[in-house]
This record gives sequence, C-alpha cells and structure tokens, in this order.
Amino acid sequence: MKIKIIKCLQDNYSYLLIDENNRSACIIDPSESGPIIDFIDNNKINLKYILNTHHHHDHIGGNLELKKKYNCDVIGFKDDKHRIPGIDILVENNQIWQKDNFEAKIYHTPGHTSGHIAFHFFKEKIIFTGDTLFSLGCGRIFEGTYEQMFNSLKIFKKLPKDTLIYCGHEYTLKNSEFCLFNDPDNLKLKEKVLKIKNNHKFNSPTIPSVLDDELECNIFLKAEDIKTFSKLRDLKDNF
Repeated sequence: MKIKIIKCLQDNYSYLLIDENNRSACIIDPSESGPIIDFIDNNKINLKYILNTHHHHDHIGGNLELKKKYNCDVIGFKDDKHRIPGIDILVENNQIWQKDNFEAKIYHTPGHTSGHIAFHFFKEKIIFTGDTLFSLGCGRIFEGTYEQMFNSLKIFKKLPKDTLIYCGHEYTLKNSEFCLFNDPDNLKLKEKVLKIKNNHKFNSPTIPSVLDDELECNIFLKAEDIKTFSKLRDLKDNF
C-alpha cells in the first residue's frame, strides 16, 4: 500500500491509500474534491471507498462530488449516519472493515465529536486518527467530555510503537511549542522540534508521526490521569 498526502483547504490533510497491485484506492477524510480529483485523474487511480473519521465539514466536504464522479462507497460510524453525506456502509467500534485488499480495525474515539472513529490498517501499521490524536497534540473537545477524550487517547497508546499516525491537520509546529513549554527538559522533544521547523521551512508535511515518538513527546499522551489531562487541554485552548 502507498499513501499519498493531499493538502486541502488551509491546513487539512486528506489521505489516498493506494493498492499498488491494481491502482484501487480509499480516500480518508476528503475535505474538498478538487485536489483529490486532480491527483486521481492524473494518476489513473480507481477510487472505490471514502472513509470518514467524523462529520465535520472539513473532513466530509468532498464526499458527494467524489461519490457522484467515481461511484464509490462512503464508510462512516453507525451513529453518525444522519451527519455524513452519502454514507453507504455503517461501521461500529472494534469492527474489522474489509473490502478488496483493504482491511482496517475501527476504533470509536469520542471526545472531539460523539461519533469520531479511527481507521487502523494493522497489517500496514498505520492509523488514521482524524481530529482525535494529532502529532504532539489532541483535538479540541466539542461534543464529548474530557474523560472520553482521555480514554480515546489510551486506545492509541496500546498500539505497536512503530505505528505510523496520520492525523487530520498540520498543527504540529504550534503543538510542539505547547509541549516544549510544558516539558522543557525533554531532549527527545527538542530534537523533534528541530526536525519540525526544518519541515516547515521547506513547506513539507510533518505527518506521519511515529507512535513511539508521540509517547515520549506528546504531552497529552504523557498525562497519567484525567485531572492532569483536563488541565493541559484547557491550557492549550488558550495557548
């Protein structure tokens, strides 16, 4: 499998997961259709599935146009069927979704939204976390609770440490500043910040991140209890 990162809107990332054996593909969180259509048509990709982590417009904005153009199926969480445009296939927590050569475990990760999910392609050791887990950060809490978000992050902490994390936005530089402010003696984090700044200098994505790095550097994953996590989340909202 090959992953193409497609920049959308201001700071969103959509991800095209391509089976190089037959050129079929899934698109994860199509923020808009234009740049995705351009890449698909220019590279003769057969788009078969749209995977949505949650219902926010900047993650589902391209659903209907892509579905109409390529006749592909839309996959989303069962409780969000009324909020995800064009949804065809309803998935639930801990389900294995398998079509063609694509196979992913579904994790329900509420907090940012009530129906947020992540897609873990465990054979490839990659996970698409939407707006729950970011590189060096986590999502704002809109529909859920601090406890829900804290528990959702614990799901990711249990995955193999070499898992690659593909999140929904390029927030890494700002997130790194917050982590460094709260964890100033973390040498691993300082090294990571230098790499992040270099990526930004060349307008290159800082995604994917590796779970092992996140466990050492992401201040939210390092929080040991809900009280600590909640305090950090509030501080980040005003940072």
